[in-house]
Amino acid sequence: MANVPAGNDVTSVTGVGGGLQNGPVAFTTTHWSVVLAAQGQSPAADEALERLCRTYWRPIYGFVRRQGAPPEEAKDLTQSFFALLLERRDFDAVRKEKGRLRSYLLASLKHFLANERDRAMAIKRGEGEQLIPLDELRDGERYGFEATDTATADQIYERRWALTLLSQVFTRLGEEYRAAGSVVLFEHLKALLTDEPNHPSQAQIGHELGMTENAVKQAHRRFRERYREALREEIYHTVIAPGDVDDELRHLIAVLRT
Repeated sequence: MANVPAGNDVTSVTGVGGGLQNGPVAFTTTHWSVVLAAQGQSPAADEALERLCRTYWRPIYGFVRRQGAPPEEAKDLTQSFFALLLERRDFDAVRKEKGRLRSYLLASLKHFLANERDRAMAIKRGEGEQLIPLDELRDGERYGFEATDTATADQIYERRWALTLLSQVFTRLGEEYRAAGSVVLFEHLKALLTDEPNHPSQAQIGHELGMTENAVKQAHRRFRERYREALREEIYHTVIAPGDVDDELRHLIAVLRT
C-alpha cells in the first residue's frame, strides 16, 4: 500500500478535522484561470500547462498502467497525452466536468487512449522535449499494478490524485519551514500529523530541540492550521469556482479513507 496518513478519522487522513470551513484563505491565481483566460498561446499559459503536466503525471501514468500497458508503453502514452493536451488546448470541455481538473483530465485521458492506443507512441510533438520526468520512476511506482491488486484503473487514478495533492502541500510547507530554518521541527510536526508509529512525544521533541512542551504544542497547532490552509489552497488550484473547494475536499477525504 502507499504510505498515507494512518487512522480512521478525517483529521488523521488529511489533517482537516471537524467542519470543512476554516475561515478565509488568501487564494492565489488558479491554474485554470491562467489557462482559460489566455487567448491562444502565451508564456503564462505555457508555464501553467507545463506545471499541470509535471504535477499530475503520476495519476495519469497509474491509470494507463492499470489498463494493462507495460511500463515503457505507459511512459510513452503518458508523455503523448500531455503533449496533445498542450498542443490542442481544448479547455472549454472542462466546464462539462463541473470545472474539476481531476475529472477533466480523466475524461480526456480515456478519450485519448481510445483513439491513440494503436498508434506509434514515439514522442514527436514539442521537438522531442520531455514534459515530465518519467525516466525517474522509482520502484514505488509499481504500487497498484500487481496481479493480486484489485483496484480499478479509476480507483488508482483517484488515489494517486489525492496523494499528489497531499505531496504538493507537504512540499510547500517544507519549503516554508526550511526558509525559516526549522527543517527538523517540520519533520517532527509532519510525523505527528500523519501519526507515524514510534514517533517521539511532544515532550521528547521539545527536549531534542530545546523547546518547552507547551511551545511544541503551540507549534503543532500552528502547523495544523497552516496545513489546512495550504491543502485548501492546493485544491483551489484544481477547480474553477472557489465554492467547489469543499466538495473536492470531501472527495479527497473519501478516496483516502477507502
